[in-house]
Amino acid sequence: MKHKVLRKQENSRDCLVCGLENPYGLKASFYELENEELVAIFEPHNLLQSYPGRLHGGIAGAILDETIGRAIMIQEPNLFGVTVELSLKYKKPVPLNVPLKVVGRITNVKSRTFEGSGEILLEDGEVAVTATGKYFKMPIDKISDMGTEDMDWEVFQGDNDPEDFEY
Repeated sequence: MKHKVLRKQENSRDCLVCGLENPYGLKASFYELENEELVAIFEPHNLLQSYPGRLHGGIAGAILDETIGRAIMIQEPNLFGVTVELSLKYKKPVPLNVPLKVVGRITNVKSRTFEGSGEILLEDGEVAVTATGKYFKMPIDKISDMGTEDMDWEVFQGDNDPEDFEY
């Protein structure tokens, strides 16, 4: 099913997951969809491998954690998710050097916390890794001494930004 992109989320400079200037990072882009899911796209490179040709499981956890944690921004744009717990299930090996999608969604919201789920999808749409997590809702000034301007936190539009996603 196709889902229309409503908004692209911000990236930062140095983040392991979304940092555009981090030479070892994922450089993931995040898109809010009309169905209130968040899709990340990234292409894992060789420096992120565990077994040859396979993405390290900890990196798979990091992209799922970030995607689920950011999904709260669809409903509450000034808040971030700070991880309380994260549970992963590895179903298939995740290859390197191919574009991948990560889908995250909110499954339960309370006043100070939320829960979510997500999955890494392979190129053919198969689910490789699933995750569920619980997060605290927090504004950036409570998480870090840096303001968003110091993080170079902004939306970077690209020529290849999709208008919709099918999965």
